[in-house]
Amino acid sequence: MARKEFLFTSESVSEGHPDKICDRISDAIVDKFLEQDPYSRIAVETMATTNQVTLAGEVRGPSSINAEVMSETARRVIKDIGYEQDGFHWKNANIDVHVHEQSADIAQGVDEAEGKDEGAGDQGIMFGYAVNETPELMPAPIFYAHKILRDLAEARHSGAEPALGPDAKSQLTLRYVEGKPVEVSSLVLSTQHLDENLSSDDIRQIVAPYIEKALPEGWLTDQTVWHVNPTGKFVIGGPDGDAGLTGRKIIVDTYGGAAPHGGGAFSGKDPTKVDRSAAYAARYLAKNVVAAGLADRCSIQLSYAIGVSEPLSLYVDSYGTGKVRDSQLEKALWNCMSLTPRGIRTHLQLNRPIYERTAAYGHFGRQPNEDGGFSWERTDLVDKIIAELA
Repeated sequence: MARKEFLFTSESVSEGHPDKICDRISDAIVDKFLEQDPYSRIAVETMATTNQVTLAGEVRGPSSINAEVMSETARRVIKDIGYEQDGFHWKNANIDVHVHEQSADIAQGVDEAEGKDEGAGDQGIMFGYAVNETPELMPAPIFYAHKILRDLAEARHSGAEPALGPDAKSQLTLRYVEGKPVEVSSLVLSTQHLDENLSSDDIRQIVAPYIEKALPEGWLTDQTVWHVNPTGKFVIGGPDGDAGLTGRKIIVDTYGGAAPHGGGAFSGKDPTKVDRSAAYAARYLAKNVVAAGLADRCSIQLSYAIGVSEPLSLYVDSYGTGKVRDSQLEKALWNCMSLTPRGIRTHLQLNRPIYERTAAYGHFGRQPNEDGGFSWERTDLVDKIIAELA
């Protein structure tokens, strides 16, 4: 039986965190290719340290997206985030590009051919999750940890809080009663600041109003323990303070540890890679199950083999909250959409330049965009799932 009273913690990191800079650069390059050729193949990794950015990986797409374009894209991302520091500056950083053509061995396995549909780009397992404890059907700890940092970033970009720097982390510990979040037990907020004379108390005065506004009313109490910049000064931030790497914040990207993760990162990969597209599809299915009122919580696992189009398995776990048997949901979901790589990309319209925006503040729990961004957050499959169960 599931526990009813407990503490659960999730963390988030800002767009200026070293790993998130790398995720965004990689995804910006994905978008560059997809803008010119929706069927490009991209797998680009980024590493960043003091005034150094290195890109590596393999691609198949327009030759016009060359090393110079990738370098310019990286600089634009760094500038957009707001890095103009001696140790990491969009204009002065050295950017090395080591990106080559996609392996022919991989290409022959995943490309369509006569009598063969397009195969998965790799083997692996992917998970999707949804829970009805927030309107966005996301776990509350990760959702609100993201929201705090997103709101602070907006204040920094607008000029409302010029003392704040781009690098920041948040962490929320929520108390659950009867299985529902009711209050913040403790919170941690560490944010870079540009004035080295600011103390932890000064930073708390700046960030507290944003934290209070971001959280549901009544969640902050006299018992809530605050840790704001607990180490004291935080002036040296970003890759000048710690190296960054694409794909190193996979739990931040998904459900904050409240649900399983298959292990594959998302950023820097085009949607033929099931690490990305099948994880989006699994979230889409799980969210629609919960939105349909068929379960309070739902986790979905998909698995694939490289070069094989159809998934090897689909597993549903409603944690005992389902209104129908999990096996019934599995059968219904098989019939609701094609879960081949091509089927997922077609249904969710993933062959578009919509990925740079996913790189910070989570790939899930976001509002679907008019241009198709975050299409996996739609709940337009509810009626079809219910009809399949009838």
